[in-house]
Amino acid sequence: MKVTVIDYGLGNLASVYNALTFLGVDAKVSALPQDIDKADKLVLPGVGAFGNAMAGLHKRGLIEPIKNFLTSGKAYLGICLGLQLLFEQSEEGGVKGLGIFKGEVKRFQAASGIKVPHIGWNTVKLKADSSKLTADIKDGSYFYFDHSYYASPEDTGAIAANTEYGINFASMIRRDNVYAVQFHPERSQKLGLKFLENFIKL
Repeated sequence: MKVTVIDYGLGNLASVYNALTFLGVDAKVSALPQDIDKADKLVLPGVGAFGNAMAGLHKRGLIEPIKNFLTSGKAYLGICLGLQLLFEQSEEGGVKGLGIFKGEVKRFQAASGIKVPHIGWNTVKLKADSSKLTADIKDGSYFYFDHSYYASPEDTGAIAANTEYGINFASMIRRDNVYAVQFHPERSQKLGLKFLENFIKL
């Protein structure tokens, strides 16, 4: 099984790649459309600006290959920015996203006790039917976050988990073969590795 980690010029690629290879996965970091086409599973990680990420995908000719993969039935995992890019647009510069999910990416509003960005460990409240992706992961488990923006899906049925940080936001979404999380499994120690292992088994 081949897993392609998309390189679009941003993101925490080394950590994701290292976590996958630790699990014994045949993983490859690539910016080539043909490696997306050949992949059995696709991972789009990322930390950085929404606009820069979309520009990087356009520059490398990766938009259509990613969209084609998403309709192939093969499993996709978006991590952090890789979740946000699935939406129609972001408040971060008003840039258009991939438009796979309807909704907007919004910025957290700083308030008493709430610092932006949201950095550190926080609990993930799973929905009862979240998916095989969370097998053997308990509701309320802690995962590592690092973000200033969050996705607001129009279809609340796509939300597989929520996290509280000033507001209740979607920390995991899913539809068919498309999965995405706002937290960083590659930085979430044993539970993060379990999460990635579950993804490999999908």
